[in-house]
Amino acid sequence: MQFEVETGGRVRQVTVSRTGDGFAVSVDGRLHQVDFARVDAHTLSLIVDTDVSGGTWERSDAGPNPDAGPNKARPTYEATIVPDSDGRVVVLIGAVPVTLRLNSRRGGGRRQGGAAAGSGPLRIVAPMPGKVVRVLVKAGDPVRARQAVVVVEAMKMENELRADRDGTVAEIHTREGMSVEAGALLVVIQ
Repeated sequence: MQFEVETGGRVRQVTVSRTGDGFAVSVDGRLHQVDFARVDAHTLSLIVDTDVSGGTWERSDAGPNPDAGPNKARPTYEATIVPDSDGRVVVLIGAVPVTLRLNSRRGGGRRQGGAAAGSGPLRIVAPMPGKVVRVLVKAGDPVRARQAVVVVEAMKMENELRADRDGTVAEIHTREGMSVEAGALLVVIQ
């Protein structure tokens, strides 16, 4: 399956295919082997072999073949995935929230038609369970792209949730001190 993944204003080409009990993931032509285990409904534990483009896929129960080139390192990540509206997904890697926009490409085609980027409501959701520490906007407030709108404390860290684009706060679904679950709707921006 091929995807265009937009994050931080940059579009990356991602191809994912199953290989045995894991996945081959190509990001802008750099190949990685990814094994995963589901922790819960929204969380995956990932083991990622570093760029294996120059190595081989030869593996054993002890991990990658140490003679297989640059695929020796096996960093691990815990990723919490929270789908949002309009093709956006919030992925919390450790305590760092990353907002992605996914566009599936079938047959190699590019995105066509549909809503322009930035149209429709922008839904700010809690990336993981936590407590709302501050609500930085009110209904009717104008917001700029990358402006912090809500601060959520999770795992003893404060996470500023930001607007992806300019707009106006249409709805606020939270208040300071409120406990929230992963995926809980906090703010809607038009």
